Amino acid sequence: MVDSGIWPESDSFSDDGLPPPPAKWKGVCSNNDFTCNNKIIGARSYKDGNTTWSPRDLEGHGTHTASTAAGRAVRGASLGGLAGGTARGGVPGARLAVYKVCWEEGCSSEDILAAFDDAIADGVDVLSASLGTMLPFDYTADPMAIGAFHAMKRGIVTSVSAGNGGPILRSVNNVAPWTIVTAASTMDRKIVGELVLGDGRRILGNAINVFPNLGKPSLLVDPGSCEPEQLDGRRYKGALLLCGSSANMSAINGTGASGAVVFRFMDVDSDTAFSFALPTVLLRQEDYGRVLDYYNSSGTRHPVATVKKSVAVKDAAAPGVASFSSRGPNQITHGVLKPDISAPGVDILAAWSGKASVSGNEVDARTAAYNIISGTSMACPHVTGAAAYLKSIHPHWSHAAVLSALVTTATPMAGSGEPHAELAYGAGQVSPLRARYPGLVYDAGEADYVAFLCAQGYNASQLATMTGRASAACPATAKRAAVGDLNYPSIAVPVLNYGTPFAAEFPRTVTNVGPADSVYRATVTSVPGIDVAVTPDELAFSVDTKKLSFTVSVSGTLASVNGSIGASAAVVWSDGRHHVRSPVYVFPFKHVV
Repeated sequence: MVDSGIWPESDSFSDDGLPPPPAKWKGVCSNNDFTCNNKIIGARSYKDGNTTWSPRDLEGHGTHTASTAAGRAVRGASLGGLAGGTARGGVPGARLAVYKVCWEEGCSSEDILAAFDDAIADGVDVLSASLGTMLPFDYTADPMAIGAFHAMKRGIVTSVSAGNGGPILRSVNNVAPWTIVTAASTMDRKIVGELVLGDGRRILGNAINVFPNLGKPSLLVDPGSCEPEQLDGRRYKGALLLCGSSANMSAINGTGASGAVVFRFMDVDSDTAFSFALPTVLLRQEDYGRVLDYYNSSGTRHPVATVKKSVAVKDAAAPGVASFSSRGPNQITHGVLKPDISAPGVDILAAWSGKASVSGNEVDARTAAYNIISGTSMACPHVTGAAAYLKSIHPHWSHAAVLSALVTTATPMAGSGEPHAELAYGAGQVSPLRARYPGLVYDAGEADYVAFLCAQGYNASQLATMTGRASAACPATAKRAAVGDLNYPSIAVPVLNYGTPFAAEFPRTVTNVGPADSVYRATVTSVPGIDVAVTPDELAFSVDTKKLSFTVSVSGTLASVNGSIGASAAVVWSDGRHHVRSPVYVFPFKHVV
């Protein structure tokens, strides 16, 4: 876990029943701030090149992601009774190695690269990094991409987050094809907060309120603003402040107020519940207007409202892509679909640091063993766990094989109503059990990725940065290669614009990892105006023939239909038992990018 460290005392990291670390393990516990065990078998820290700091997590983020990926099963976990049940990670029996690179001031490139290098040398099988930037960097300037390339060379899977810049298009910030990039999806448990007005009206909002002594009416007060310059020196002891679209919790706490009512200026994050330092309900703007109507009504001399304890309800519409989850297309390589896949990233309960407050605010003195937070940071370790699960079954599979198994067995999300389609959710929702035995995989290795970089015009110096070899150079055949030639399990088709005819071909090779004598036939789904053909459309494997190649041809004229950005299609290879699905997404390069 390349993150903000870990809280080792959490029950999620108990080593009860676990044998000693595997013989191949070369890692260390580099600080005496805590002792590793048979669950946390390695811990290092990096801060501006200094490796003597403690790997203990003081923020909560690293503890949360680590327990989501590999936490032991812990009964009775909850946040103040909310979302209660058994907390467990994707692979509870897996070992954890922790590389702390993130601090209050951020995560430096130097430290990230050092952590990747050490993790590779230590002998990890899967790297998980829920880290990102505002915008993607060119591969040779991206420490995550460089580190992951070196991991890929050694058969290590790298799992990363898509970013939290959604729903804006082209906001996905981790885009290297040798990483698995995960978008955040909702799940069928939704957390809601409730405000009850003095006239009995009940208004639902987004909030995680698990404070003691909730349920008592508070006087509503409109201070005009809940920013420090407006609240400085004022006293509103016990009142519930009407804060509009912005609320500074430190300033509100300084007034003695009991809480706040806030509205979302837009519907971004409308599907996510938040923790605040004080009892707070985040409302839609129209619902906030209803509160103001009550507050300003002539018949209300002493307007009051009550913040209720948050509850978990059923979300029948799940899974859908979270509004905050970063969307494609991939700005560095338009012809590689990113994100790759989706996983739960909304209102996730997982272990928390004993030194971090529930809300992360300095005036919040509450701590918790388990906390609920949201982000693609929370989605990434779900896929990390799934990747580790696959590596436990297929220890010699390459990064590309694991990526392929997860992508081609994902559950399609076309029915979720997401207008950005594959640019938002990739191949769909991760399905670890189906990924165990995918039938076919689209494999790739270092030479394939070098050819991919060469097709984008990378020179010898840039290749040396990626590969770590001074003698790196493009082969002569690279001059005729195209980005779309990379043996990727999904197909992105950037076209000039709507209404412009196009035609493109994508060579692919699949490796049979199922029964030796399998025969697969291809079926295609598409939409009017987009033609997809597969040649040949039948693949017959045998004991001696484990790899076979084919070409996907995509042509037509793209039109915008019902507000959609592009057109979704798919190629599915099936032998009657396995269904190997590759999403095909056509989008207008000039319009979107």
